[in-house]
Amino acid sequence: MFATVLEETLNGLRILAECNNELRIHKTKTDKPLLLAMKFNVKQPDTTDELDGIDHQNLGCMEYKLKKLVADRKYLANVMISTYTELALHNSFQCLVGFVNQAVHRNDHLPLLCEDEAKNKIVRRDLSKQLRQQRNHIKSVIYDTDVKIDDLKSRVEDSVLYSECRSRYVDNWQLARTEQHLQTIKDKETIPSESIELYKRKNELEQRIHSEIELLINISINDTLQKVDDWMTKYDIDMEAIDLKIQYKKNDYQNMLDKRVELETTIEKHDTLIKDWKQFKEEREKARQYHDKMTKSAITVQAWWRGLIVRRQLGPYKIVKNKGLSVGAARKKNVS
Repeated sequence: MFATVLEETLNGLRILAECNNELRIHKTKTDKPLLLAMKFNVKQPDTTDELDGIDHQNLGCMEYKLKKLVADRKYLANVMISTYTELALHNSFQCLVGFVNQAVHRNDHLPLLCEDEAKNKIVRRDLSKQLRQQRNHIKSVIYDTDVKIDDLKSRVEDSVLYSECRSRYVDNWQLARTEQHLQTIKDKETIPSESIELYKRKNELEQRIHSEIELLINISINDTLQKVDDWMTKYDIDMEAIDLKIQYKKNDYQNMLDKRVELETTIEKHDTLIKDWKQFKEEREKARQYHDKMTKSAITVQAWWRGLIVRRQLGPYKIVKNKGLSVGAARKKNVS
């Protein structure tokens, strides 16, 4: 009877795992990188510790919850299968006792882990304190060094400013002497230079007038010739454009006619494909409903028949009445 209970429990676990579609979808989304790597034969790193890669700051995420749920279900299924196998083969519960002892040992080992964690926190606090002291020392040294560097920079800037002032004074003095000499030369050469410039301007004015008159005449002649050429060119271009436009219109009409015929053919093909697809979906849905109905019916009949033979003690559950044996011994012999 205990083996039958284990068998029913395993069937219930398997049905629970297979029927929870939402959980399976979340698990598939979570394991998507691993599934893609397995699909394309990407070698995975060997991980001996199951705690590797766990973020301690995000322990409540959906990925860790799903992994914990799947691990618990696998562990429970392994316990049930091992117990059922040992009970069927050796008629003992040593495997179940081993799992229980393992759980007790794990609970006993938990306080030691908590104590180690407390010690590690104390060590980490001391190291953090030393690190802060070292950082403060480094900051003080850096501050003193920056002060010395600023002092040296200020000295260098003062020397540069003094040299710039001296050079500016010398340059201005040289400019003043140069302007004085230039003004003296200009005062002596002003009257002859003005006479020369006057005659130069008159000569340039006459030359400019002659050149402008000649340029105007040439521009008028060139404009007349250009207009004649433009009108002749415009006539030729307009005739070519009209002929080209007529040819384009012919080609567009022919293309639209071909496109219309092609679209009509495509629409007819699409109508045929849509009808075939609708018929295929209807037949597939009927077949699926029939398969689901037959599966559920078979499960119901199997459960009813198993309950019937257990209640009425038929088949392997039938009680054999042997002489010289008690009722309890006979039942134990039948079960074994």
